[in-house]
Amino acid sequence: MRLLDRYLLRELLTPFGYCLGGILLFWISFDLFSELGEFQRDRLNALDVIKYYVVQLPEMLVFPLLPVVLLLALLYALTNHARYHELTAMRAAGISLGRLSLPYVGVGLLLSLASAVMNEFWVPESAGAAQRILTRHITPAAPGPQRYWEHDVVFNNGRERREWAIADYNMASHQMVRPFVACNLPDGTRREIYAERGDRVNGVWVFTNAQVLIYPPMRGAAPKAPYQTNLLALPEFSETPEDIQIEIKINRTRNFKQVHNARLSKQEIIEYGRLHPGDSPKGAMLETQLQGQFALPWTCLVVVLVALPFGAASGRRNVYVGVASSLIICFAYFVVAQVSVALGCRGFLTPLVAGWAPNVLFGLGGAGLTWRVR
Repeated sequence: MRLLDRYLLRELLTPFGYCLGGILLFWISFDLFSELGEFQRDRLNALDVIKYYVVQLPEMLVFPLLPVVLLLALLYALTNHARYHELTAMRAAGISLGRLSLPYVGVGLLLSLASAVMNEFWVPESAGAAQRILTRHITPAAPGPQRYWEHDVVFNNGRERREWAIADYNMASHQMVRPFVACNLPDGTRREIYAERGDRVNGVWVFTNAQVLIYPPMRGAAPKAPYQTNLLALPEFSETPEDIQIEIKINRTRNFKQVHNARLSKQEIIEYGRLHPGDSPKGAMLETQLQGQFALPWTCLVVVLVALPFGAASGRRNVYVGVASSLIICFAYFVVAQVSVALGCRGFLTPLVAGWAPNVLFGLGGAGLTWRVR
């Protein structure tokens, strides 16, 4: 690494560290002050409180903390360089603005990759982990395993044309009480299965005390004589307990905010879409959320492109100009992101455009302004 790169990185990472530490300290102090009463009611000790904020940290870092802190630090560093004519001296020595920006682009890329990893593996689990910490000292209202039961579960597998209706489903053991499954076969035959219980045994759904009705393909035809069996194993049923739990999780949502708060991973949304090919009323919301999750981690890289033309302009400027510019840019990005998401959920924009529009607009705008500044 060249001496110049080390100098630029040092001048960037120092304010970055101070900003990140200061904002985290402010956020935790403010949240601790407002939630202290709840922590006391939940009988949390100091170690529990520390663990609570640790598990919530990845979500805060992905957005908005890392992009905002990087923007503040980068504008501060660039404004400081411009104020003392360091950038002018570097460019007079034959170093282009593109070359000067390489360390900053590298930092933005690394933070984007780190955000992508946290967004996929840690953020979806943060809400559940935080809730478990809050309730670890509280006796559950439902005794023992009763709290794992979900009632009136409806699950549709549009890809394989199967409909499930389960009176009671245990999220831990995957046991079913009074399950009903309707299958539409390729030849037009409809098969309905009524059972007393259902269990997952060695990767196969097994129903006990089951009654099977088969309807011929003719419309309005009466079913054939039903047959009953004490044990009915159906290895052709490809639905997994994870598929059912994803369905339950998504069925609890009603709007984009609830979809966002559900902390769905990209894999969960993709799996849900695989089982509901074009037949889900929540398809636009989920697809917009999916594209937004793909685009969100790259906000750090977009921040670098946006900050370069604002901070690299020549002139003796106060460093607080960088802070003011950061606030304006963050506000503009937030407004564009919210409008884009709303239009995507209502079908006015395709999910791909709705999820990536803020990054594309600000990234291309920053690149164009950087081209002019060079």
